[in-house]
Amino acid sequence: MSIQSLIIDCDPGVDDAVALFLAFAAPELELLAVCTVGGNVPAHLTQRNARIVRQIAGREDVPVYGGAERPLKRPPAGAGDFHGPEGLGDLEPFEPTGIIGDGPAANAIVDLVMKRPAGSVAVAVLGPMTNLALAMKRERRLADHLGPVVVMGGARSEGGNITASAEFNIWADPDAAAVVFASGCDVIAFGLDATHQVRATEPRIRALQALRSEPARATAALLRFSQRVEREANGAEAPPLHDPCPIAWLLKPELFSLKPCRIEVETASELTRGHTAVEFRVDPATARHRWATTADGQGVFDLLTDTLKPA
Repeated sequence: MSIQSLIIDCDPGVDDAVALFLAFAAPELELLAVCTVGGNVPAHLTQRNARIVRQIAGREDVPVYGGAERPLKRPPAGAGDFHGPEGLGDLEPFEPTGIIGDGPAANAIVDLVMKRPAGSVAVAVLGPMTNLALAMKRERRLADHLGPVVVMGGARSEGGNITASAEFNIWADPDAAAVVFASGCDVIAFGLDATHQVRATEPRIRALQALRSEPARATAALLRFSQRVEREANGAEAPPLHDPCPIAWLLKPELFSLKPCRIEVETASELTRGHTAVEFRVDPATARHRWATTADGQGVFDLLTDTLKPA
């Protein structure tokens, strides 16, 4: 079994929490750190929420670093309507016992990546890209030293979920996303085109509820909250599962189809702020971006369920 060294940068958030539970339980991942950023809820809550998930998962060995409280150039945004005011849906928040890592998240990303061999550390960005953009500004060699950067963000054929053409994570800090996409690092983007194919149906949630582990039951409770939000907002019963998709790809890439492309982000216009222009007419041999076009929804949930099974 090959082991992938990984840093997760996130803004928990219901689906971020599910992604963390998956990553914490996966033996194929050497989880170097969890970094947090303001996004779905304010930064002090995302940092606390990551530590709550870490404690439920029993992974206090993984450091959590608090990061940027606001986007590079814009006021903070939020998505509490979709995650609850505390960010964890119906889960009862508590003050976790685990400590916070020393120093800001951007510094931690630079230190952890640059002390390892080039290309060996992947970064999964599941929220606004502010921390990674700040890290790239602080260490100009970082982009060339990174392994794959797997991103939950963007929209093409599906349209947006915060505006007509923009997905929330990119819209929240489009300037940071533009820095990352233009940096020259290899980016694999899981936008709404793919994540809308991964739905928390009733049988899939019940399969998680049936597992006798606290992380699995917490995951099911998070998805129950998302199910209720989806019902109230869209009249549907099966909410999409966004943020676990990049983690699932790292663990089982055959669950997704990718296309080489070039991705640019709209930063100048408020009307189309955060729009991801995904251009497939590129030379596959030199393309630094890949876009997820299809996802095996049942396969992703089978992976989640199998990984969260108690030993």
